[in-house]
Amino acid sequence: MLSSTPIRPGSRPRTLAAAALLGLLAVFFLPAGPADASAPLRQHAAARGKFIGTALATGPLSNETQYRNIAATEFNQITAENAMKWDATEPNQGQFNFSGADTIVNFATQNNQQVHGHTLVWHNQTPGWVQGLGATAMRSAMQNHISQVVGRYANNAAVVSWDVVNEVFEENGNLRSSFWYNTLGQSYIADAFRYARAADPDARLCINDYNVEGINAKSTAMYNLVRSLREQNVPVDCVGFQSHLAIQYGFPSDLRQNLERFAALGVQVRITEVDVRMQMPRSSSKDTTQANYYRDVIQACLAVNACAGVTIWGFTDRHSWVPDTFSGEGAALIYDENYQQKPSYTAVHNALDGGTPSDTTPPTTPGTPVASNVTGSSATLTWSASTDSGGSGLAGYNVYREQGTTDPQLGQSSTNSINLTGLSADTQYQVYVRARDGAGNLSSPSSAVTFTTTGGGGPSGPCTATGTVQTQWGNGYVIQPVTVTNSGSSAINGWTVTFTLPAGHSVTGSWNATLTTSGQTVTAKSMGYNGNLGPSASTSFGFQVSRPNGNTQTVSGYTCASP
Repeated sequence: MLSSTPIRPGSRPRTLAAAALLGLLAVFFLPAGPADASAPLRQHAAARGKFIGTALATGPLSNETQYRNIAATEFNQITAENAMKWDATEPNQGQFNFSGADTIVNFATQNNQQVHGHTLVWHNQTPGWVQGLGATAMRSAMQNHISQVVGRYANNAAVVSWDVVNEVFEENGNLRSSFWYNTLGQSYIADAFRYARAADPDARLCINDYNVEGINAKSTAMYNLVRSLREQNVPVDCVGFQSHLAIQYGFPSDLRQNLERFAALGVQVRITEVDVRMQMPRSSSKDTTQANYYRDVIQACLAVNACAGVTIWGFTDRHSWVPDTFSGEGAALIYDENYQQKPSYTAVHNALDGGTPSDTTPPTTPGTPVASNVTGSSATLTWSASTDSGGSGLAGYNVYREQGTTDPQLGQSSTNSINLTGLSADTQYQVYVRARDGAGNLSSPSSAVTFTTTGGGGPSGPCTATGTVQTQWGNGYVIQPVTVTNSGSSAINGWTVTFTLPAGHSVTGSWNATLTTSGQTVTAKSMGYNGNLGPSASTSFGFQVSRPNGNTQTVSGYTCASP
């Protein structure tokens, strides 16, 4: 299957000439000792046994000298942004055009870089002639396309891996109702991998998707699919996590944990398309947050042995897909539109270098919070901002409830204010704040503010909660959805669901609710965006649980309360 040569995992010395070239390319993966502090990204990545990649467009690659120079100097892996997709390589049935793909591969060969092929089977950028075929003809067209495209580069030492299928899941974890699925059923996924293996026995074959960076319904569905395919001896060698992030939505804090659970399946993992967009205009504080996100992505990959590397989806804001796709957003990459390095470049460089002095200085203590707009289920807090002098920058604030030996975290904020929701009615709260920096240091706690929620602010109704086991495996399972319904005749403003974990079980991830655990009792509180429910209205949340091997119990029985 895959080459076991220690020179380049995933590469293959098919000829003497290829083997000679591989000697030049060995810097990619063998740790080569510390790089000079001012060395480009690729040297620092190589010193850590990883790749650092970028997606390239053929237009600026041909027409802009700065673009070519940075692409050649900074990166040891490249992905074709569009030139290897179906609409570019086979726009008409049986008529192949490899001019753009060859441009990418030739550039990589000239600059001792590896190429990741993107992408063979996808519901987007596939010509209409494919989408209109019947099942037999469509399967034949898919097989021929994969055979021709992968086969063209099967003997090229630079092309080492492929995204075989791309974006096959909906957000809820269901398989996407694409023309592939609607015509061929789920079997098209396994068939695509088998066709790719036949076309190149040595290439590393990947499945790739977005919004799967954290542990959620979608990533768990992909986890189960990869496990199932491998149990059927389908040649899935690696999993790609696109990681198109945005600073206004928060960082997936369980990224490393998610990479590790996939790696435990025996696959390689990789970050394939990272960018970090922001709402325009840019500001220094937004740049700092963006830089922290890039640093955290690199560090997550470095911490997982099976993570081969990180590919940034482009490198300059001059050529980015983000502004055309997300209105009012942009500045997502590590170079600005004038090819100047941004703080995010420095963050990537320093994370790969590993030689940046560690920040052990916590931020200053925040001011005492002031409570306002207190209702039966919410309250607004504001406080004087902290400062940070340790070098990693102020990242935000954690808000805690003071209640004995274990103080639960009520929320996080990137600014010096927060709107707490999902509070219990007629309840006294003592709340304090701690600032955090980019290195994870926490300040001393602020003084606490004490406030008491009201009786609910008017009529309220009861609620119910029911949970469904979406999927389970030997040592874990996912409950999705837990449906929360307002069963009364008046609106409710916030809800709390409680349930009990079986002995030995523990929550490892959740979404659409804030979960706290005391012993085996779990309390799930509504978020700011899903707490208000009119009569008969419903919302949902989900969570993942680990359990001892051989244990088949799952959570059952939920209690719902509203203010």
